[in-house]
Amino acid sequence: MRILGINALFHDPAAALVIDGVTVAAAEEERFSRRKHGKRPVPFSAWEMPGQAAAWCLSQAGLRPADLDAVAYSFDPRLARPADAMGLHDPWDHLRLTYAHEAPGFLSEVLPGLDPALVRFVPHHMAHAASSAYAAPGAENSSVLVLDGRGEATSHLAARRTGDHLEPLYGQELPHSLGLVYEELTEHLGFLRSSDEYKVMALASYGTPRLLPELRRHVHPTGDGGFRATGVPWAELCPPCRPGEAWTQAHADLAASAQAVLEETLLDLARWLHGRTHDSVLTLAGGVALNCVANSRLAREGPFARVWVQPASGDAGTALGGALLLSAGAGHTPAPPAGADLGRGWSDAELEAWLKTAQVPFERPPDVAETVARALADDAIVAWFQGRAEFGPRALGHRSLLAHPGRVGNLERLNDVKGREQFRPVAPMVLADRAPEIFDGPLPSPYMLFVHDVAPRWRERIPAVVHVDGTARIQTVDADTEPLVARMLTAFERLTGLPVVVNTSLNTAGRPMVDDPRDALECFGSAPVDLLAMGPFVVRRREFFASGQPDLATTTADPGEQGRVR
Repeated sequence: MRILGINALFHDPAAALVIDGVTVAAAEEERFSRRKHGKRPVPFSAWEMPGQAAAWCLSQAGLRPADLDAVAYSFDPRLARPADAMGLHDPWDHLRLTYAHEAPGFLSEVLPGLDPALVRFVPHHMAHAASSAYAAPGAENSSVLVLDGRGEATSHLAARRTGDHLEPLYGQELPHSLGLVYEELTEHLGFLRSSDEYKVMALASYGTPRLLPELRRHVHPTGDGGFRATGVPWAELCPPCRPGEAWTQAHADLAASAQAVLEETLLDLARWLHGRTHDSVLTLAGGVALNCVANSRLAREGPFARVWVQPASGDAGTALGGALLLSAGAGHTPAPPAGADLGRGWSDAELEAWLKTAQVPFERPPDVAETVARALADDAIVAWFQGRAEFGPRALGHRSLLAHPGRVGNLERLNDVKGREQFRPVAPMVLADRAPEIFDGPLPSPYMLFVHDVAPRWRERIPAVVHVDGTARIQTVDADTEPLVARMLTAFERLTGLPVVVNTSLNTAGRPMVDDPRDALECFGSAPVDLLAMGPFVVRRREFFASGQPDLATTTADPGEQGRVR
C-alpha cells in the first residue's frame, strides 16, 4: 500500500512516503523552498502545501500521484472547535479550519493527477504519536507521550501501542498547553515564536529557577494525566526583551524557571502514564519533545526503563506519522526507519557534475574521511555534505559543520560563522563505543535529543562542546550505520587523541539547513569555512579564493570521470 503523508496546516510543512509499512522518503518543504520552517504558522498560510517535498518523495519511488492508495493529512478539522470556545485568542482561526477542510483540493492542485477522495484526515496528535511509537525500534508494546502547542482541540496525548494498535488514553484540552506557554516565553524573551524555542532552552542554563514557585501557580500537573498551563503573567515576572536586545540575568532566570516547571510537569505525566500501562518503553513526539534537557531528566528520573524520542518530533514528523498510522491500519506493520537520513542525496557522478558546473577547484583525495580529519586536527572548520539529508531539525553527520573540540575559541568562532547568539552551544559527535567514558546520560544517543554530563577529566580536553552547566548534547555514531563518519572520527582521534568532533548544522542563522549541492556551495562561498567535503570531493577555501576562477583545462565534460581541478 502506497501512502503519502502530508503536514501542512500550522508550520514545518513536510511530506513522507510509506510503502507497505516501509518508509521510503521524508523531507521538509523548507529544504526545497529555502524558507525557514517552510512558512510562518499563521492562518493565512494554512492553505500552502509541501508540493516540492511531496513530488520528490514520489519521485524516489518512481510513482505518480495517481499511483497512490491514500494520502494522510495530519489534521482532522472535524475534531476542532472555534478558537474562542477553546479559550484561545486567534480571531482568524476559522480561516485555518476552512483551509483544512479544503486540503484535498489544494493537494490535487499541487500534485496533478491525485484523486482528492484519497485524502484522509488523521488526528494531529495521533499522527505525532504514530511517528514515535511506530518508528522506535523495539517499541511493539510501549507508551507514548505527545506534547506540543496545539492540535485540533488538545495540546497533549497519552497513548499506548500494542502491536499494530495505537490506543489514545488521555488528551489535555486547550487552552492548557505546555507548548503554547513555552512559545509565549520565547516571544517575551525577544525570540521568534514557533521557531526559536530551543534558544530559550539554551538560555535557561545561564539562570537559576528562582521564579519557579510563582510559575507553579499557572503551570502544574493535575494528577489525573493532565495539567494546567495558561495565563502566565510574563511581564509581571520579568520585563520583556525586545528582539535584538541583550538578555539580562533576569531573562535567564525566567527561562530557567520555565524550564524547571516544564520538566516537573512532564515527569508527572510520565508517572501517570506508567501507572496505567506499566510499559518499560516510552516514546516521545511533538515539539516539546525537542527539549533535550527535559528529555534527559525524564530518562533519569522517570519510571520508564528506556525513553526514545522521534528525531523529527515537530510538526514535520506528523507527515511520517500519518502515513505510518494508515499503513498499520491497513495491515502493514510499520518498520522502524534505519535512521533519520530520509531526504535527498546525490551520486558521486552527480556531485562532480555540480562542482564542474560551478567552476570551483576541487579534488578527490584517496579517503575524504582522512582528509577531513587532518583538516580538523589543523583547526579548520569543515562543511560536511554526505549522503541523504536528515529529516528533522538536527544535523546528524550528513549536513554538518565540523570543528576541533579542544580549541575553546571554536564555540565563539562557529557562532560567528553561523551569525547566531554566543550563548548557543554546539554539540559533540562521538563513536558509540567511546561515549560511556566521556558522557553520562542516555546511551546510545544517535539523534542528539538528550543532554549528558561531561566527565570532569574531559571538560578541559573538549571545552568547545561543554555547555556552561557542564553538559553536552551528544550524538553517538554507530560504525555499522555511519561508516564514513566513524572513519573520520577514528582518524581524528589517531591524530589528536580526542575521540570527539564538534558537530553543528550546516547553515547560517535564519536559513534552513543546507540540502542540495547548490546550497552547500552557496554556504561555503558566503561563510568563513575552510573546507567543503561533498561526497568524496573536497573544495579548499584558500585555493578557491586564491585562483578566482579555476583552470578549466583539466576539467572534463564527463560527469562520471574522476577529475581534479587545480
